[in-house]
Amino acid sequence: MTTRLPIDDAIPDLLQALQSHGRAVLQAPPGAGKTTRVPLEMLRAGMCPGKILMLEPRRLAARAAAERMAETLGERAGQTVGYRVRGDAKVSKATRIEVVTEGILTRMLQSDPDLPGVGAVIFDEFHERSLNADLGLALCLEVTGALRDDLILLAMSATLDAEPVGQLMDAPLVTSEGRSYPVETRWLDRPLGGQARRLDALIDLVVQAERDTRASGGGMLVFLPGEGEIRRAEGALTGRLPGDCVVRPLFGALPFAAQRAAIAPVEKGRKVVLATSIAETSLTIPDIRVVVDMGQARRARFDPGSGMSRLVTERVTRAEATQRMGRAGRVAEGVCYRLWSKGEEGALAAYPPAEIEAADLTGLALELALWGTKPGDLAFLTPPPEGALTEARALLAMLGALDGNGRITGHGRALAALPVHPRLGHMLVTAGAQAAPLAALLAERDPLRGAPVDLTLRLEALRDARAFQRNKPWQVNAGVLDRIKTETKRLRAQTAATSEGLSPAVMAALAYPDRIGQRRKGDEPRYVLSGGKGVILDSGDTLAAAPYLVVLDTDGNPREARVRMATQISEREIRDQFADQIIWVDSCEWSKRDRRVVARRQERLGAITLGDRIWKDVSEDAVARAMLDGVRELGLRLTGAAARLAARVELLRADGLDLPDFSEQGLVADQEGWLLPMLSGVRNAEEWKRFDLLPALRARLDWSQTQELDRRAPGSFVTPLGRKVPIDYGGAVPEIAVRLQEMFGVTRHPVVGGTPLKVTLLSPARRPIQITRDLPGFWTGSYADVRKDMRAQYPKHPWPEDPTQADPTLRAKRRKS
Repeated sequence: MTTRLPIDDAIPDLLQALQSHGRAVLQAPPGAGKTTRVPLEMLRAGMCPGKILMLEPRRLAARAAAERMAETLGERAGQTVGYRVRGDAKVSKATRIEVVTEGILTRMLQSDPDLPGVGAVIFDEFHERSLNADLGLALCLEVTGALRDDLILLAMSATLDAEPVGQLMDAPLVTSEGRSYPVETRWLDRPLGGQARRLDALIDLVVQAERDTRASGGGMLVFLPGEGEIRRAEGALTGRLPGDCVVRPLFGALPFAAQRAAIAPVEKGRKVVLATSIAETSLTIPDIRVVVDMGQARRARFDPGSGMSRLVTERVTRAEATQRMGRAGRVAEGVCYRLWSKGEEGALAAYPPAEIEAADLTGLALELALWGTKPGDLAFLTPPPEGALTEARALLAMLGALDGNGRITGHGRALAALPVHPRLGHMLVTAGAQAAPLAALLAERDPLRGAPVDLTLRLEALRDARAFQRNKPWQVNAGVLDRIKTETKRLRAQTAATSEGLSPAVMAALAYPDRIGQRRKGDEPRYVLSGGKGVILDSGDTLAAAPYLVVLDTDGNPREARVRMATQISEREIRDQFADQIIWVDSCEWSKRDRRVVARRQERLGAITLGDRIWKDVSEDAVARAMLDGVRELGLRLTGAAARLAARVELLRADGLDLPDFSEQGLVADQEGWLLPMLSGVRNAEEWKRFDLLPALRARLDWSQTQELDRRAPGSFVTPLGRKVPIDYGGAVPEIAVRLQEMFGVTRHPVVGGTPLKVTLLSPARRPIQITRDLPGFWTGSYADVRKDMRAQYPKHPWPEDPTQADPTLRAKRRKS
């Protein structure tokens, strides 16, 4: 008799929704039985004449689901229920339910958009929001609207955030309450802090959890972020757990036999499964009663600015933590140990980001071009970010996959047919089957630990791991090498042979034409990449002196990434392979280092320079424009007459006169308009320092503006002796400084634009002796006291009793003969 599952109560409503609407969203918690029950019930109900296609995010989940359903029918996988995943398939003419990984649906749609022979498509674990699932659903929704209104669509989600999916699909939402036993959650007493001891703390927590729950029995599921942490934890637990504990690793890249062993019950003793997030929802591991959660997940993050993706370790979200905890309550009451404090719980994000928000979108952009549509024309639950999509299209154009109008080329169609990133596809199509080992290697994680960055070391290990290990001190990951070899065979079978032999460096450059690096000047091994970014090598690395590199992997640092894998390439190889992309560029630029305009003719591949010579016949206009950049760096400093002119103009602008903006901000903003035409002959910082800005500023004013300026805010005051004294407009009121004796005979105070000048009267030694804005008042007031002091200090100069009747002078008294 078939065991009754929580999902069974929701099956009638689900089948009714599918029959009446042709689509539905099923919301059911992990363990409800939706993956293995729903397709079979749809088959039994005769929902559609064609095949039922169910998508799974992982190969392990796809095979496990198919085998479980086949077992329910008393069959082997490949009969009524089969599966197809990368590198493995079990299907036959009798197969009615086919479980596939998500990328396979995309290939089926691109080949035959009407999906002949398929009656229903089920998107399982849609809450994981993988890029392929989002794209597959968007394409299926368009197909149902244009070609197949009979195609049944069902999205199944394990979280409570299913409503937006229902709105996108215009489909009814069916909910299964599920069934689970109570799970006691135990947190740390205080935050762990830092990352250095996190794995050690987890090991201690696993040992404690095993000891605390030994009496209650049941298996233990430990969540870690990745394979590296799992392997280290596996080694660290050796000898620390009781002898009857069987430790099983579980991650996506593990061989299928080892994955089966992790899922299967143990005959005796207690099983401890060390797993990645693969065990959160899509797999059923029997008899788990204890969960230990490290609280981390590994996600791919793409930086559009650098064009590089990297795996980052992040804190889990509340949804993920809840799903992990639920694994302990599937068969009986359980316990969940969390490697964080209860107070830290509130800082967790609600849900993980959709992959489309943070992933490399090059593959998506290629699929959209192949489909012949724009993202906005498809029903995406989360639209792809425009910045990342623009970068992806630019890369595809560089690889020759898109033409100048953004349409797919024949070469692009060839790339889309290959099960690899378009970069590696371009390398395979161009170089042929000889590139298969390199493509497989670059698609995998690094098989060497602690080794220099040199790619040739990895290829050497791939050719003969045993010999390599004997001669080299670095650790080799045999499992990764085995996966690379398996993938190499598959890629060779899908790629045409070629007679032209290319070096690994040239093949790598085909895949990464934007990451050809040229060593910068200096002692540190810093490189500028052809795509414009900068990277750095460890100074002790074996490639640190290489003049040119192809950079294959970095740590993703946005400022200056550190190289993790690269290969040396020669200038001759660069020139031979990229001859059609190498161009001569005339460059006239301001050099911050040299503090001068530098005019060069450069032979360039992207941002790297292969040839460099002086540009002798550079135009004066080009030099002036480059010098303008220098001015922006050096700054616009107004002094002397130029500063006084600017102050006069700003004074009248404040009074409402229509004049050009002479404020510092206004002058800087319009430098190209007023300064550029006057920069002829200025090439460096010293010449700029000596440059007179006054003529350039005067040229901004027309004749009438100049006349009005001189009338209302004259540049100078003419003394009774006819001498021009500059007026300073930089203060609160205009002011001048003049010798007292030069003002003899002046009975009306000088005025500018209706405002009395601030007059600083100077001694014969040009020292200030009085400041006044009322010269007649000074003559009749404090002048008498000033006269007494000045006569004592300067007896040779005239100090008349009535200065209003004296002649102005700058001379001393004549000597008596």
